[in-house]
Amino acid sequence: MTIRTIRKVVTGTTQYDGAGVKLVRVISLPDVKEFDPFLMLDAFDSYDSDDYTKGFPWHPHRGIETVTYLIKGHIEHQDSLGNKGNILDGCCQWMTAGSGIMHQEMPQVSERMLGVQLWLNLPQKDKMTAPTYRDIRADMVPKILGEGSTVGVISGEYKGNSGAVQGEHVKMLFLDVNLEPGVKWELDTIKDANLFVYIVEGEGLFDNSNDNITPSKSAVLFNNGEQLIARASSKGVRFLLFCGDKLNEPIAWGGPIVMNTQEELKQAFREIDNGTFVK
Repeated sequence: MTIRTIRKVVTGTTQYDGAGVKLVRVISLPDVKEFDPFLMLDAFDSYDSDDYTKGFPWHPHRGIETVTYLIKGHIEHQDSLGNKGNILDGCCQWMTAGSGIMHQEMPQVSERMLGVQLWLNLPQKDKMTAPTYRDIRADMVPKILGEGSTVGVISGEYKGNSGAVQGEHVKMLFLDVNLEPGVKWELDTIKDANLFVYIVEGEGLFDNSNDNITPSKSAVLFNNGEQLIARASSKGVRFLLFCGDKLNEPIAWGGPIVMNTQEELKQAFREIDNGTFVK
């Protein structure tokens, strides 16, 4: 069985997005070829409400899915489909922008705001699919207990347990893995699928050695292989795992719109300007 080895480790850069939300853009446009089908990962972890309460007022998306997973905190949201609600501790918002959606996400004052937003690319054939929204509550996420491990299954399947979604357009395995100090954890994987993890807290070892420790707030992209081996350091580790098949399609990216050609991108912005963006 081929063990996955580390291809690269990235930590991203601190940026301000929306109306002035402080976050770390872990992966983005320069990384898309290597991380395909994953476009962007924004991570946030703050005890200071000034970092995030300006929020993300109304803005458009097309051609992607946004997956917001909140470990701690409170975000109010609404969109042009009429959906409205709250993302709370352990909840996930899975939005398929498809042909076009307008939405806003407004973080509320919380003791701690901890989570991520992932942008998942849509295949060319599904870029203009009808927008949909999935509200995954904390009690919909199976928690699988092992020896020194707890694994939350947000999407995909783990040890016979299915997450609330499977990924209608791009099938994605999305796990929240928490390992106690020194615990070793193994996962069988589809050899050619792209897999990366983001370390939320603690430290981990991912290349089957005892000395190459990867610190918190790092994303680790792996080479192809049939098995991932992770081991927690003496501090323990919590990481989010994302795995999906590569699309290998051209990308034309402009702000909140991700299409396949520049003409499709220009068309999207023309429709935003003339009020015909939301179908």
